[in-house]
Amino acid sequence: MELPVRLFGLWALLFCATSEGDAAPKETQPPVTNLSVSVENLCTVIWTWNPPERASPNCSLWYFSHFGNKQDKKIAPETHRSKEVPLNERICLQVGSQCSTNESDNPSTLVEKCISPPEGDPESAVTELQCIWHNLSYMKCTWLPGRNTSPDTNYTLYYWHSSLGKILQCENIYKEGQHIGCSFTLTKSKDSNFDQHSVQVMVKDNVGKIRPSFNIVPLTSHVQPDPPHIKNLFFQHGDLYVLGKTPQNFVSRCLSYQIEVNNSQTETHYILSVEEPKCDNLEFEGNLEGTICFWVPGVLPDTLNTVRIRVKTNKLCYEDDKLWSNWSPVMSIGKKANPTFYIIMLLIIPVIVAGAIIALLLYLKRLKIIIFPPIPDPGKIFKEMFGDQNDDTLHWKKYDIYEKQTKEETDSVVLIENLKRASQ
Repeated sequence: MELPVRLFGLWALLFCATSEGDAAPKETQPPVTNLSVSVENLCTVIWTWNPPERASPNCSLWYFSHFGNKQDKKIAPETHRSKEVPLNERICLQVGSQCSTNESDNPSTLVEKCISPPEGDPESAVTELQCIWHNLSYMKCTWLPGRNTSPDTNYTLYYWHSSLGKILQCENIYKEGQHIGCSFTLTKSKDSNFDQHSVQVMVKDNVGKIRPSFNIVPLTSHVQPDPPHIKNLFFQHGDLYVLGKTPQNFVSRCLSYQIEVNNSQTETHYILSVEEPKCDNLEFEGNLEGTICFWVPGVLPDTLNTVRIRVKTNKLCYEDDKLWSNWSPVMSIGKKANPTFYIIMLLIIPVIVAGAIIALLLYLKRLKIIIFPPIPDPGKIFKEMFGDQNDDTLHWKKYDIYEKQTKEETDSVVLIENLKRASQ
């Protein structure tokens, strides 16, 4: 009985010794050295460091790093790390060394290096700096002046992306209401990884009085297509079909669509959202290459209908799906109202109005007499009662005067003739 107890005690002692050996803390590596930070391009921050001094020869060094608040943790063998980040705020990186790729292993003492924001009054920096990539052909950036900024400040925008060899200055500065903007050419590259890059932007003034403002625009977001083009509308089997063409530089599968139909008779409109253009059982002749097709049910074919389309990028190809294009030009289909009646009415109404005005002018006096009849004049009535007698008396007076004048003229002629005869 005593021998088994001794054997059990020996086994327990060996187990404890082995456990204590496994639980022994691993050797902690010394911290990295010469941690430094620099900026390339506009917003590319690069941290570099040297391996720790007196590192264990049996340790295969790995470096554990993260930004403030333990964001973007990374374990890698390289002695550098870079990040594209707007330099509007203070940015710090902490780095430590360890002997494995296991994040649970305690690294060495972390060494921190920070980069400060640009100098200047924060209230002088521009606000609401944002950029939109229009139709994958040019980028338009807009901003508002800072609160502590002179109204006559001249701004300059600089930009850089991976396809450029150097930082470029935007030349097309303009004002749009309260906003100030600048646009520059940015065409999608044939490089398959071009969309995975970003555009770095900085706005400042020409004399260095305001604080620079930075922005990073991922090329997988903030994309706004041009409006699509409607090629044809037609009815088939009582349904409306819309044939269109996608904006240049885009493929159909990367876009979402909205179709707006307005009916002239019901004076209503509705919007149909379509994720994938498709027409089932379409029977018509023509080349559909490069054409998108939509099937719109419930449209009245016997009335005038107007149709327009707009598009936006979807999350199948892009991160952002909120920037709609403008609406396409409107195209109409259906029976239009007969304009003959309206043309006749437009011609007849002016004639009727003109005739009424002329008649009113011609019969204005008669209308005035009918509306305001004259008041009888008693003196005129009395004069008319004795008008015949007065006229006869005046007639005889005129006759006597005429007879007297005639007689005098006759006597004058006779006297003249007698004098002529006497002289002979």
